[in-house]
Amino acid sequence: MNIGQASERSGVSAKMIRYYESVGLLPSAARRANGYRDYGDQEVAVLQFVRRTRDLGFSLEEVSSLLALWSNTRRPSREVKKLAEKHIADLEVRMAEMREVSKTLKKLAGACHGDDRPDCPILDDLSQPRTKRPAAKHAKA
Repeated sequence: MNIGQASERSGVSAKMIRYYESVGLLPSAARRANGYRDYGDQEVAVLQFVRRTRDLGFSLEEVSSLLALWSNTRRPSREVKKLAEKHIADLEVRMAEMREVSKTLKKLAGACHGDDRPDCPILDDLSQPRTKRPAAKHAKA
């Protein structure tokens, strides 16, 4: 099947298929006599695997490791679990960071008048060096 058909079957765009080939997640496709890429069911299965792992937020490096484990029928499942648990821990840290960002932005938005006046505590805070930001000291009027 051509790249468009592989894209449709896998849910991965043709652009991303080319990218995954370029970074080595997917072996370079065989070429037909006309130069078009030729994909089979195995390549589509790999693309579906990559799509699912990327949807779950795994990095390309992690996807590569998971692909290697997936293709190794003698793999110890503890290695897969270890990768999943590390990813969960990373997600937990990122979610905590995002909650802090949201909290800060809520404070800043609450301190902004949101009217025709030019003064804006949001812009004032954003213009400060990271270590010196007052984090919404301005009172709401």
